[in-house]
Amino acid sequence: MLSNLHILYLSILQGITEFLPVSSSGHLILLSKFTYFPDQGLTLDVAVHLGSILAVMLYFSSDIAAMLKGLWKTKFIPSLALDGARLFWLLFIGTLPVIIAGLSLKSYGTEWMRSTRLIGWTILGYGILLFIADSCSMTIRQIKHMGVVDALLIGCAQCLALIPGTSRSGITITMARFLGIERREAAKFSMLLSIPTILGAAILVGWKVVENGNLMEICQLFDGVVYSYVASIIAIYAVMWWLKKSTFLPFVIYRLALGSFLLLDSYGYLHKFLD
Repeated sequence: MLSNLHILYLSILQGITEFLPVSSSGHLILLSKFTYFPDQGLTLDVAVHLGSILAVMLYFSSDIAAMLKGLWKTKFIPSLALDGARLFWLLFIGTLPVIIAGLSLKSYGTEWMRSTRLIGWTILGYGILLFIADSCSMTIRQIKHMGVVDALLIGCAQCLALIPGTSRSGITITMARFLGIERREAAKFSMLLSIPTILGAAILVGWKVVENGNLMEICQLFDGVVYSYVASIIAIYAVMWWLKKSTFLPFVIYRLALGSFLLLDSYGYLHKFLD
């Protein structure tokens, strides 16, 4: 079993990094690789992600209420005419690709993707892509201007986040910026898009944990959800405030530095340099 301190560190790390375009899953894996803590595994990863999703649902509660109201008015018939219902169906369309990709990947397993070298390449490569998208794209569109194709493209980009180090928020924001969507609007759609994806994964994992009936494990997962929720709330407010007047450049620089460090370490050059 994991220590309470380990769970606390994981939860805070998840809460801070989930909505920054720096890859929360990559950081969770790296914590065990560069500290004395053991690898926490996928179950706790999903639990702390759930805490982040609950924070998103609180922050965007008015948008969620508008979606439910819009669905009720349109009798749950697919429609892009009413703003609330429109947002729901855009998120629905954006979620479909990752469901298909996730189910396909499940049969191959995911442990092989938890390597430092792979995370280093994805953090570095997609960091460069984010810089290109953010610096070269227009900033003229909002979520209300999005259509089915926009949602589908962002949803397809989200599939890449199944590889640790890519960053779910980072790659969806990158695609949104390529489509000319404003930074805060891109971050908002990315956060809302995380709800069905991670909530679905949490339900599947949670069901297995309840079936096992390990009370200690259930309590630890609950602690992870709570700690991550608190950290995520703070991070969401910070990110949305930052994007009022700033770009994603600091996160790009961080990704370049971290990715380079991981690659140097994984290829053995860091040890040679230190020796």
